[in-house]
Amino acid sequence: MTVDAVISGFSMLGLLAAGGEFWQFLGQMGDVLALGMAALGSAIGIGLAGQAAAGAWAKEARAGRNLSFTYIILVGMPISQTLYAMIVMNNMRAVYSNMTVSVNEAGLLLGIGIATGLGELMSAWMQGMIGAAGIRALSDGEGKGFAFVIIAMGIVETVGIFAMVFLLGMIPSA
Repeated sequence: MTVDAVISGFSMLGLLAAGGEFWQFLGQMGDVLALGMAALGSAIGIGLAGQAAAGAWAKEARAGRNLSFTYIILVGMPISQTLYAMIVMNNMRAVYSNMTVSVNEAGLLLGIGIATGLGELMSAWMQGMIGAAGIRALSDGEGKGFAFVIIAMGIVETVGIFAMVFLLGMIPSA
């Protein structure tokens, strides 16, 4: 065993012995990651749909048609996943103010945060992709099929809602 390995082992033991502050920090990383990843997914989804909308508006303008406002609805839909992650984050924050976080709870809270973040990130991203495809379809189809695009986006939205609800149920009660 090398000196570096021994020092590394003692450092890890020091972390384990650090107690509540380290575990609280580790658990709090979960709520930060949840919100950050969800916001990233919303930004990607909005960006994808926004680019498609800009292209569709340019096409409509060249054709001398009125620019469609319905694209704004499709562009904005992926933002809700950030709100869902914020709800989970706020519930996780309540745990920290009402109890000392143990090793087990820190791991659980970190896992909930990562799972929330990934679920919301992917939901928003895919919703943006569907919105972008829907905008192109609406532009080419002269506005026909809007209800079907909303339904498809709503199905992906449901994944984000399920992630929020199910992961809220896993947060330890204080």
